[in-house]
Amino acid sequence: QNEEKCDFVLVSDIHERGCEKEIKRKKFLDELSKKGFTIKKIKDTKLFYGVRAPKDIFQKYQHLRRKADSRQPTSSDHEEVEETARIRIVNFIVRNTVTPDFEKLQDLMKKKVFEAAFALHEEEEIKKILSEKWARWGVLFKEQPIEAIRCYFGEKVALYFAWLGWYTYLLVFAALAGLVTIVAGTTVFSSSQVSKEICDANTTIMCPLCDQNCSFWVLSDTCTYAKVTHMIDNEATVAFAMFMAIWATVFLELWKRERATVVTKWKLHEWDEDEEELALQLINNSQHKPRWYQHSYFRSTIILILALLLIMVLIGIAHMLVIYRAVAMALFTQSEVNLLSKHANLMAVMTGAVLHYITIIIMTKVNRRVALFLCNLEKPRTLSQQENSFAVKIFIFQFFTNFSSLIYIAFFLGRINGHPGHYVRIAGRWRLEECHPSGCITDLFIQMAIIMLLKQAISNIMEYLIPSISCQLRKKRKRPKKRSMMLGEEEEAEDPCKRQWLNNYELNDVYIFSLFDEYLEMVIQYSFTTIFVAAFPLAPLLALINNIIEIHMDAIKMMKLHRRMVPRRAKDIGIWLQVLEAIGILAVIGNGLVIAITSDFIPVQVYKYMYGPCTRENHTSMDCSTGYINHSLSVFRIQDFEPHTKVLPEFKGHQIEECRYRDYRNADDYTYTVQFWHIFAARLAFLILFEHVALCVKLIAAWYIPDVPQKVKNEILREKYENLCNEPSMMEYVTEV
Repeated sequence: QNEEKCDFVLVSDIHERGCEKEIKRKKFLDELSKKGFTIKKIKDTKLFYGVRAPKDIFQKYQHLRRKADSRQPTSSDHEEVEETARIRIVNFIVRNTVTPDFEKLQDLMKKKVFEAAFALHEEEEIKKILSEKWARWGVLFKEQPIEAIRCYFGEKVALYFAWLGWYTYLLVFAALAGLVTIVAGTTVFSSSQVSKEICDANTTIMCPLCDQNCSFWVLSDTCTYAKVTHMIDNEATVAFAMFMAIWATVFLELWKRERATVVTKWKLHEWDEDEEELALQLINNSQHKPRWYQHSYFRSTIILILALLLIMVLIGIAHMLVIYRAVAMALFTQSEVNLLSKHANLMAVMTGAVLHYITIIIMTKVNRRVALFLCNLEKPRTLSQQENSFAVKIFIFQFFTNFSSLIYIAFFLGRINGHPGHYVRIAGRWRLEECHPSGCITDLFIQMAIIMLLKQAISNIMEYLIPSISCQLRKKRKRPKKRSMMLGEEEEAEDPCKRQWLNNYELNDVYIFSLFDEYLEMVIQYSFTTIFVAAFPLAPLLALINNIIEIHMDAIKMMKLHRRMVPRRAKDIGIWLQVLEAIGILAVIGNGLVIAITSDFIPVQVYKYMYGPCTRENHTSMDCSTGYINHSLSVFRIQDFEPHTKVLPEFKGHQIEECRYRDYRNADDYTYTVQFWHIFAARLAFLILFEHVALCVKLIAAWYIPDVPQKVKNEILREKYENLCNEPSMMEYVTEV
């Protein structure tokens, strides 16, 4: 039965005899036959061609691999090749076979000569193990059978799931730390002096939030907002940000150890991609000449210019979102609907976040096309190089798509909007948004929460539903009940392969970057989990919940909804490791900036130790931040409003002459006070100190945890020693001596 088993299946429409497509198909199949392939034909509503490779191809592969790697233990050329290697070799040859018209399978598929080409999901023992222990919801919290995944899908897929499992496991610690931070914010720091002062400030009259017919408002109206802000913005957040910087390093260092153990166990630590590719090329064509590495500075310059243009477009989109929020804020404030006018800022932030999510969906498709175009322009030599090149480009584009708006909220919102009487305006009309008197960090929290929840929930639903529905539709397509087949109808009707081929054909196609998409999704999620985690401590918890579902959803998709992925060899996760390391450094910078600039942590500390009641007298009973809110609000005389500003001068029956706004400015000429410069210097000093300490801790952690465990190093050393001792020349030399 093993002799009859096909390695690969080609599917074609039933074309008219003698037509161009039929001729092209025959030419291609003839070329495969010349290489010794046996081809089995089954006719249904489509034509199915089962391709089986001759034994000598696999013997040739083993011989070439042994020549390339003399360290490999000697074995017979007639040894059985692994199923994954078999599929990989056949896939390579089928896709690189050239017809007399110089057309490959890809060209023929574009011309609709062939409709599909795929490896088969086999009804073997390993598939049953994966279906029971991996590809079902009942094993949600069980360990993944990585060895079985490797034997069925190859090392590249197995390494992805090993990495994802390791990342998910370590997210447990980050999620717990995030929960502790939130719990500490709601309990230990709930009786914050700052939020208490905001809630008690029923006599503090604040300046209007818009220019036309907006009334003054009382600071105590935002009591709930202040409490939520302090739940995130407290001393525990600083410790959590430092913890996450260390966690990101420890995660990567521990993954390097895990990878080294797994790869050594699989005997892949000395495997070379170039050698593998050359071996496959020589099996396909013994006259093959290698394609040399090349680099063009002109081409690189063009790619750089085009990439920068797209990045500028992405930053422009972030600007459009800023404009939307400013306009929405003005419109909501003047709305007749009480709910909108009362919560104008919150509504502008929330609708802005949803709009940002929509731009992410649209721009992801654009980014993919541009990255692929730039990648083809670069002309990478191997598939792995193409993936690495594509990965770097799409990650950079996706980073700007996802984070441009967040960067604005974190570092620019409320800092470039001017002050009453001299506001910065869009098109000379709409005022830029202001920060809440208790800080801007809640805006960032809301934006991140909405994007992460929408992104994870919707993308997971779509990721599962679309292939599932597509699969059901393909299965429901009519197949003729009556078979009016040619000679040999009964044999074909009873052919055991037919049902299996049809079942595989009805599954969704897998394309070259299927696994790449999974990596990209996780790396963007990792960015959200680390870069601005100080503003959203629940990010690791959301990522953990998502990943537990994601692992098994991907497993179900691969096993039951998609055709079998062509197994590929790999000894690491490729360029993604460098991308993750870059995110780790960005996380240190991002969190340092969030605490130094976005958070009110520094201004409160400066007030406590330079201006607060504790500096004047030894008030043991008084909180050192008493009076902070009053001190952080500047005074504005309403007679200095711009001429076109129409405010209602009366508020609750009182004539208003002065109002307060969040800034550190003098009451007479509205220039910055000395306190502003003190805070500015403290922010800068904290940023430098935090980043240097965090980066030093990261370096110490990286040094302290070796990349390769001693056990693995000793195993490799023993292997080298045994290989040298077993060399015939060595034995002869020892005998002579």
